[in-house]
Amino acid sequence: MSSLGDDLRAFVDVSPTPFHAVAEMTRRLAEAGFTELLETDRWALRPGGAHFVVRDGGSLIAFRVGSASLADAGLRIVGTHTDSPTFKVRPLHDIRRAGYRLVGVEPYGGLLAHTWLDRELTVAGRVTTADGTSRLVRLAGATLRIPSLAIHLDRSVRDGLVLDPQRHLVPVLGLESEPELLEQLGAPDAVGFDLVLADTQPAASTGSDWIAAPRLDNLGSCHSATHALIAAEPAAHTALFVANDHEEVGSGSAEGARGSFLADVLARLVAATGDTDPQAYHRAMARSRLLSADMAHAVHPNFADRHEPNHTPRLGGGPVVKHNANQAYATDATTAAWFVARASEAGVPVQHFVTRADLPCGSTIGPLTATRLGIATVDVGSPTLAMHSCRELASAEDVPLMVRAMTACLS
Repeated sequence: MSSLGDDLRAFVDVSPTPFHAVAEMTRRLAEAGFTELLETDRWALRPGGAHFVVRDGGSLIAFRVGSASLADAGLRIVGTHTDSPTFKVRPLHDIRRAGYRLVGVEPYGGLLAHTWLDRELTVAGRVTTADGTSRLVRLAGATLRIPSLAIHLDRSVRDGLVLDPQRHLVPVLGLESEPELLEQLGAPDAVGFDLVLADTQPAASTGSDWIAAPRLDNLGSCHSATHALIAAEPAAHTALFVANDHEEVGSGSAEGARGSFLADVLARLVAATGDTDPQAYHRAMARSRLLSADMAHAVHPNFADRHEPNHTPRLGGGPVVKHNANQAYATDATTAAWFVARASEAGVPVQHFVTRADLPCGSTIGPLTATRLGIATVDVGSPTLAMHSCRELASAEDVPLMVRAMTACLS
């Protein structure tokens, strides 16, 4: 497996939640010389300055200031998201039933529920105490499990598995006599928490140099974007990477793509670099380009009829440009050409995806950000199988290809 493929597996393993992913990205950025800015502070920025900003722990923006003003050179932006489909722990989560202790959860995002059955699970996230202090937590071991019902007790499963999330997808923590969840996390004094379930099986390499791992959607894009921003050559334009939380549930939060995080940082970048022209912000947006990166659908060999027959991306074939006539993706002729040209310069092959005309199409942060900011946008992603499963599949060969393409777009 490529060294970047190995690194992606390691990145996923230490990032069971958006909060852990942001912590790992900021660690890597800090090692590369990026320094943290706080939204509560006054910013004074200089050309070449490399910084990052975190909002609410789960969203990140990092950037390197260009040598020219933003109004004159614009920005090159890569946008991703940090969250993945999972189960979120409820506030009143301690359930006793039939002699067992369970954890009350609800689905987060469009997960494939059956893939979470009979897997060794843990809980991870952040806890907050009464004084407002937050810290990251991860339950050691593989303590939780959502067991299937034996076929002897439900013969109808042969006709299709039907799962009620309220009744059937409640993870078992242990016997009723065992400690409650927060006690096991070492946080009995927590008065607030954002906790989710996570698979404990490490990311693995499989045949054909593939990567089997949880949360590739969209930690794969976050990983590539972090590498690309660090590797990008200093330029006249400002290079920026944004990783928003809450994409899987519609992006409607202060730190999501529908929120103000990116717009706030962009406005402060213009102001903090000394441009006093009241039109500078709008000029900067008009000169900018956004590469929205979210994992893409590879053609499924057992369900090839679910794909548009002339648009069948394959694992290992390089980045996928996403198109949709109804604007579920923000790609148009000019932005697609811009990305293809940058990828070609980097020696990276490009694939294309459209959904079948008789099927609905997913979306991502690209159209939301383009609508909010008016920035020309292209939607791309690395090809993936089993998207939104507890365990997804991608190719290690696509990791350096996406990193090179992103680097070319940021440089």
